[in-house]
Amino acid sequence: MKLFRQHLCLILLLLASCQLYARDMSQKANVDVKEILWGHIKDSYEWHITDIGEKEHKTAIVLHLPIIVKTTTGWHIFSSSQFEKAEDPEADRIGPYNLVIKSGNASTHPNKIVEVVNGHEIVPWDFSITKTVCVLFINAIILLLVILIPARWCKKHKLDDPAPKGFIGLMHMFIQSIYEDVVVASLGKEAPKYGAWLLSCFFFIFISNLMGILPFPPGGGNLTGNIACTFFFGATTFLITNFTGTKEYWKEVFWPEVPTWLKVPVPLMPFIELFGIFTKPMALIIRLFANMLAGHAIALALTAVIFIMYGIAENAAVNWVAGTSFSIVSVLMGVFMMLLELLVCYIQALVFTMLSTVFISLAHVHPHKHEA
Repeated sequence: MKLFRQHLCLILLLLASCQLYARDMSQKANVDVKEILWGHIKDSYEWHITDIGEKEHKTAIVLHLPIIVKTTTGWHIFSSSQFEKAEDPEADRIGPYNLVIKSGNASTHPNKIVEVVNGHEIVPWDFSITKTVCVLFINAIILLLVILIPARWCKKHKLDDPAPKGFIGLMHMFIQSIYEDVVVASLGKEAPKYGAWLLSCFFFIFISNLMGILPFPPGGGNLTGNIACTFFFGATTFLITNFTGTKEYWKEVFWPEVPTWLKVPVPLMPFIELFGIFTKPMALIIRLFANMLAGHAIALALTAVIFIMYGIAENAAVNWVAGTSFSIVSVLMGVFMMLLELLVCYIQALVFTMLSTVFISLAHVHPHKHEA
């Protein structure tokens, strides 16, 4: 009961803060809700943390990231701060070496760096450390710490020593649970061969999901909501599955045990089986990407409703009653969504690892031969 009262007080305090802030902001400036939503989801060449001050004297706290590009004049390495903060009439940001960050509304190369030569746009080789790449490095370092610290403990202790406690004990239990209940349960004797990759997938995705829901650096980057990240994991599982598949696996793809008329003269079943090889990794890619992207968008949209109903958003009428009413709903739903996101972070990592394990196991399990 005491814990419930503490949580209720926290929610009421958060609600009051949102209301006061929204009412105060409604008299000062308009809030671009669209920019708030996409600013968190999309990638960028700088990491915008927050703004301080009013509209006329607003100061942006931004972490400028390194730009690494190869243009027609050679390699260039500089800070993203060298791009103009103000946009030109075409909503582009001008930078050095004839480089421009295109507007997100552009029909081609949105939010990307292009080189303008004699009025023509040339896409350079871009190896810049963007926000997504920076978050990837941070999550990779956290993953190494999470795995290497328990590994170091195991190296210094014997099997008959007392079980570890605290963080190391938690990680031992976590790793053992995923390995035994997911990897070994599907792969059996093949588990040691693929266990390292599958465990790396689970913990990296899980850490990335958790870091994505943090509202401040080093979190706040929507890594698993980026299709390039999920594509890498799905493509790697696809390669492992098909390059290590047995002869029986490929036989079932090109010559499955079905009536001959389904294979000759029209290869209907082989086509379906071959098509299924590509749909499986696509399911992994889209499921993880869509779920994490939608979760972030919904949580941000619920928060933006407060400002919209207080008349901060452009073309919205100021309505204090509606603002107060929707503030209550938005805060309660926002808290619920954040708690749900914690559960989704684990579920999505587990589902990705489980399906990857099943796909790999299907490529190694020999079909049962039944005697007539």
